[in-house]
Amino acid sequence: MLDRATIGKVVIFGVGLIGGSFALALRRAGAARSIVGVGRSPEALARALELGIVDSVAASPAEAMRGADLVLIAAPVAQTEAILVSLLPYLEERTVVTDAGSTKADVVAAARRALGERCAQFVPGHPIAGAESNGPDAAVASLYVGKKTVLTPLAENPTAYVARVAAAWEACGAVVHRLTPSEHDKVFAAVSHLPHLLAFALVDDIASKPHADVLFQYAASGFRDFTRIAASSPEMWRDISLANQGALLGELDAYLAQLTAMRAMLAAGDGAALEGVYTNARRARRQWTGEIEAAEAPPPRNDAE
Repeated sequence: MLDRATIGKVVIFGVGLIGGSFALALRRAGAARSIVGVGRSPEALARALELGIVDSVAASPAEAMRGADLVLIAAPVAQTEAILVSLLPYLEERTVVTDAGSTKADVVAAARRALGERCAQFVPGHPIAGAESNGPDAAVASLYVGKKTVLTPLAENPTAYVARVAAAWEACGAVVHRLTPSEHDKVFAAVSHLPHLLAFALVDDIASKPHADVLFQYAASGFRDFTRIAASSPEMWRDISLANQGALLGELDAYLAQLTAMRAMLAAGDGAALEGVYTNARRARRQWTGEIEAAEAPPPRNDAE
């Protein structure tokens, strides 16, 4: 159970979908005394204030950081180091900083460069939730309910600091997991970063064809489902792709090999081989979705209670 006294003032750099939903979830849980928004867009900050996502907005890191208990950096990963540099002069001993970036090894390296000996106050994190929409209007209090949040603590993080970050995410309804930064980046290169790259590539390919209007006219639910994530922020996914370049290239090479093998099956008219791939994929996906449904199912009702 979250000790609300440990998370009085929350500062959020980036009040869009991720940061705004974090704020709304904490507010709904009664887990923060005050929430302050910081960002590069005055319009987004004004909208977050109008929507009641934040209690106030800060004109500078100095103003924002005064008396802060928890800071969330919910900005594109390429901005992390600059944000940490900007807040370092005002980082109080009581303050714990975390992030919501989709890559972790690069974020840890940035934090070590920016914070130096104060890096113990930075606990890296990544909420596994999102949507295609961006900005404060996309924020919802329920975004993290039942979803995983991965923390990748540093060796120098005090246990209490990690616990504070974990408790905040748990107050949002998230289930907290832990990985090393390297483990995190390898996992998400395969199951998140590569799928986004493929969705963007397919839609870009279709859009570049001379008869694109005809193709989109007949695209139906299968195309929509497969390409849904191509509506995500190009800036954010540019940064993620470059930040996790090594692991993503490895996954892309493995996928290209799979496509090459399947092309050979198709060219040879080898229906049995194609069906084998399709069958294995269907079996694996059904098992995976079944596990998700089981995990999200409500506990059985006990009529004797």
